[in-house]
Amino acid sequence: MEFLSAKEIAKQWGVSERTVRNYCVHDQIPGAFKTGKTWNIPASADKPARHHAKAPSPLLTSLREEQEAQLKGGIYHRVQIELAYNSNHIEGSRLSEEQTRLIFETHTIGFEDSDIRIDDIIETSNHFRAIDYIIHHAQQPLSQAMIKDLHRILKTATTDATKDWFAVGDYKLHPNEVGGRMTVEPEAVEPAIANILASYNKIAHPTLHDIIEFHVQFERIHPFQDGNGRVGRLIMFKECLANDVVPFIISDEMKRYYYRGLNEWHREPGFLTDTILTAQDRFKRYLDYFRILYK
Repeated sequence: MEFLSAKEIAKQWGVSERTVRNYCVHDQIPGAFKTGKTWNIPASADKPARHHAKAPSPLLTSLREEQEAQLKGGIYHRVQIELAYNSNHIEGSRLSEEQTRLIFETHTIGFEDSDIRIDDIIETSNHFRAIDYIIHHAQQPLSQAMIKDLHRILKTATTDATKDWFAVGDYKLHPNEVGGRMTVEPEAVEPAIANILASYNKIAHPTLHDIIEFHVQFERIHPFQDGNGRVGRLIMFKECLANDVVPFIISDEMKRYYYRGLNEWHREPGFLTDTILTAQDRFKRYLDYFRILYK
């Protein structure tokens, strides 16, 4: 496929280069991607129709603008560090929040007096890239390809990636359990994910409840050999951004309540909902501080 620059596309479409860059930032040109500071746009791409473009929420707009500018100290900076630290810590990472911050801000790490697993460092760095991915693709419909992309980003260059039986960016090859509960068998994963996606994507305006329900179904399928929790929480964040729902970050201290909520969802959905509402209230305080409007 041939790719053109924003300047070349602007000339082809008869618009300003800034307009083309805005289309790219707001995910309105399928197949466009960024290398360094340069946008690569399919030469065959159609100019986005104004009436088809869904305006991003104030939060998504801020995240994209700060991501583009690599602005430090704003909501983008906060989301990157807190989401990466907490989601990885829930899964057993030994990195502290300060070490996570150092990796994001300076690409270095302070070891203090503790041993650090190389995988913890790699997966934290990968998680930053995965967050960039969901911000960029927030308004695209959730798909199997997107779910696999998130897993590939998270697990690339890890120890798991060197194992023949571990499928990076693809569904599991061997049966696995979670919390003593059997999950969907490998050969049934793809149709199971297709089924929950078909039901979810039929919802015109997903609510917080719909997003949580999808997450529970996803985690019970447990489609990957490892990395299911992190991928699942990234999906929830993405879908909140897509549907103008205030997002949330499950902190490490909420881990016990989060797992209880997942296990008890179909008997008592209030357990998980209350935990997430608490996390959502915390995120609202960030939005208030950074003066970002929300519903």
